[in-house]
Amino acid sequence: MKGTLLFTIAALCCALFCFATLPGLSGKWTGSLRKADSTLYPLAYNFTLIGDSLVGTASSDLGDFPIDQGKLDTAGLHFKVTVNGLDVYHQGTVYADSIGMNISLNGSVVHTTLNRNN
Repeated sequence: MKGTLLFTIAALCCALFCFATLPGLSGKWTGSLRKADSTLYPLAYNFTLIGDSLVGTASSDLGDFPIDQGKLDTAGLHFKVTVNGLDVYHQGTVYADSIGMNISLNGSVVHTTLNRNN
């Protein structure tokens, strides 16, 4: 019993330390998707992190769209963007200098890397 409690407290402290040492997620992040014809499709995200909730906008050639259901937790970054009636789901891993992002639409998943744009 004592060991389980100690392990739980240690795991919680590690998770809190990891979040505390993450660089600021808030700000502008950019990347691109490679289309089938090898042209690049530019993407930009403006993130604001409030506690563990993520808000902001996603921008592309189609326009600016609000981020919905944004969360940062131990599994990473998760949010949805609705583009012209289609729900586009995003799941990312935050690193010190980038975000690895998987973007899902209609069962297809593509990967991109976002970099901070100062």
